[in-house]
Amino acid sequence: MFTGIVEEVGRIRAVGGGRMEIAAKTVLDGTELGDSIAVNGVCLTVTSVTKRSFTADVMPVTLSRTALGSLRTGDGVNLERALTFSSRLGGHIVSGHIDGVGRLESVEVKENAHILRIKAAPSILRYIVPRGSVALDGVSLTIAEIDDDSFSVSLIPHTRQVTALNEKRLGASVNIENDVIGKYVEKLLRSPEKKDGGASKELTIDFLKSCGF
Repeated sequence: MFTGIVEEVGRIRAVGGGRMEIAAKTVLDGTELGDSIAVNGVCLTVTSVTKRSFTADVMPVTLSRTALGSLRTGDGVNLERALTFSSRLGGHIVSGHIDGVGRLESVEVKENAHILRIKAAPSILRYIVPRGSVALDGVSLTIAEIDDDSFSVSLIPHTRQVTALNEKRLGASVNIENDVIGKYVEKLLRSPEKKDGGASKELTIDFLKSCGF
């Protein structure tokens, strides 16, 4: 699990053949083989580590379902080590499992804020709520506005300085992870358990009455 608070921006040193080498510094401290590091929001397992970089294997399914496949040597990536019991939860709960890929449609500057509008599929937008949380390339952000096919987030100067989101150009792919709490709530509402252990297809008045409502 992660928090969506990026620890540093790494740089792709090599990519291809199902492997990715990333130059880093901060996230290497204490990192061992088998540890998890979020790379642009994607949870990857460390397969080798040196004083200046680490390597991770990337499965074909990961490349097909995320924006990692578009990365090239020299690209910046947001890095975060997995949570420990002593970690502060400064963002929100992030699993590192991407729900979909969006596209950067526009960037609007308003005083000290950069407002990014992200085009996304209906399957993503159904979990997007105003002032709710979303992880873009592993960065925990608050949703500003939503319309029929996109949503916007606002980046403060600090976020632009310490993440790779500032390097994104119009049309760039962005990994999106919806708030996991919203997904669980939807699942529970759609499939309430029956007394016999089965599952109902919908939330009904009879079911609510049986639960004391």
